[in-house]
Amino acid sequence: MMKIGINMVQNGAHNSGWRHPDADPDIANDFEGYARIIKMAEDAKIHFMFLADGAAVRIPHRDAEELSYHGHIDRFEPLTLLSALAAVTSKIGLICTASTTYNEPYTLARKYASLDHISHGRAGWNLVTGWSEDEAQNFNRDTLMEHAQRYERANEFVDVVTGLWDSFDDDAFIADKETGQYFRPEGMHVLNHKGEFYKVRGPLNLRRSPQGHPVIAQAGSSGPGRELGARVADIIYTGQKDLKLAQEFYADMKARVAAAGRDPAKVLVMPGMMPVIGATEAEAEARMAELKSLVHPQVGMQLISKTFGDLSHLDPDDLVPLPLPESNGVKSARDQWERRLREKPMTVRQVYEEISISSGHCVVSGTVETIADHMQTWFENGACDGWNLMEPYFPGGAEDFITKLIPELKRRGLFHTEYEGKTLRESLGLDPVPNKKTQPGVAASQSEDRIAISH
Repeated sequence: MMKIGINMVQNGAHNSGWRHPDADPDIANDFEGYARIIKMAEDAKIHFMFLADGAAVRIPHRDAEELSYHGHIDRFEPLTLLSALAAVTSKIGLICTASTTYNEPYTLARKYASLDHISHGRAGWNLVTGWSEDEAQNFNRDTLMEHAQRYERANEFVDVVTGLWDSFDDDAFIADKETGQYFRPEGMHVLNHKGEFYKVRGPLNLRRSPQGHPVIAQAGSSGPGRELGARVADIIYTGQKDLKLAQEFYADMKARVAAAGRDPAKVLVMPGMMPVIGATEAEAEARMAELKSLVHPQVGMQLISKTFGDLSHLDPDDLVPLPLPESNGVKSARDQWERRLREKPMTVRQVYEEISISSGHCVVSGTVETIADHMQTWFENGACDGWNLMEPYFPGGAEDFITKLIPELKRRGLFHTEYEGKTLRESLGLDPVPNKKTQPGVAASQSEDRIAISH
C-alpha cells in the first residue's frame, strides 16, 4: 500500500498562496485551523502530518520592504504545535524538522522522546543539517558551516541522539512501592559519548518512548546526505520531478540502504508532490495559471537566488545562464536544476514560478483521476513508496486532496482504509527498534555504565 503524508505549510507550499481567493492568510497563527485540517487528515487515514522548519527568516532580502511581499514569514515552532495537536488526535503521525547544526543532541533527544510519549508513539524527527546563512547568523556564526562538516557533525549527532533514546530498558521503571525502588538499576545505560564534535554523558532523564526511537526522516540528496539517510533514516524525502530521475534516485537509495546492512523495504522513499485539482483538465490548467500569476516578480527573483545566484540584472524572460554557481547550501537542488536546464533551457520567470509554486517539488495538475494515475505510475514502477502531499494554499488546497484525491486512491486499492497500528512505526509497516544496550555483545558494558553515573 502507498504511504501518504501531508506536508502542512503555513499559508500553503506556494510562496504566494496566501493571495489565493480561497486562502486564509491568518491560518499561520491559528491553532484551531491546524487542528481542523489534521483531524480531516486523520479521518482520511493519512499516515502523518509533516512540518518543515527553519530557525530564521530564510528568504534573501536587502531590507524589510523586499521581505514584506513574502508569505512564509510567521510560523509556529513545530514541536510546540505538534505537542498541542497530539492532544486532539489519536492515530496520525506527527513529524517535524530539527537541525543537527543548531541544536544540542541531549535537548533534541529529550524533546522528541517527550513528543513520542505525549502522542503515545506517533512522533517523528525530520533530520536536516541546515542550509541558510540566516540561520547561522542566529546561532553565533557569521557564515554557514561548510557542507562536508555539517554532515560529519550530523552523523555523530544522530548517533548520540539514538544512544540517548536507549538510556533505559523498556521495562526499567518498576515503581515498586513496597521496596521504594523506582527503576531497576541494571536497566539504565549511560552513554558516555566522547567524539570529535560532542561530549555527552547521559542518561536521558526520561524513560524509553513508546516507539523505542521516534521515526527518523531525512531529506538530503547530495552524496553525504544520501549516505546519512541510508544509514539512519526510516523515511527519505526527495524533490524529484521526473519519473526517470525518480527511479534512479529510488534505486540508488535502496542500494545504499542495503549496503548499510539494512532492509531496503523498511526505508520509505517519499517524494514531495503538489496536486492542483480541477473538475476537468481545463479547470485544473486555469487553476495552475492562477497560481503562477500570484507570484510577484520580486519575490520570485529572491526565492531563486539561493540556488541560482543573483539574477536581478536579467529580465524575467531571459534564459537562466549556465553553469549555475557552486553552493554551500542545498547542493542537491543546485545539481538537479543544472541537469534539468542543460536538457531543457528555461527562462528566469519559468524557474521562479515553479519554485514559488511548490518549493521546487513535483507539481501535477489535472482531474483527480489524472493525478491518481501519476501517483500510481510512480508507485508501481520503482519510483517511490508513497507521497508527501503539499497544499498550494491553505486550508482549501489541503481540503481538496483530502476529500477528493484520497478517496480515489482508496477506490483503486492503493491506499489503506484503516490505520494498521497505534504507533507511527506500526502504521508505516516499520519494525520496532530494539534497545541496542540490551542486544547480544553489549552486556559487558552495562556495569561500566552504571558505575559511570556515580562519578
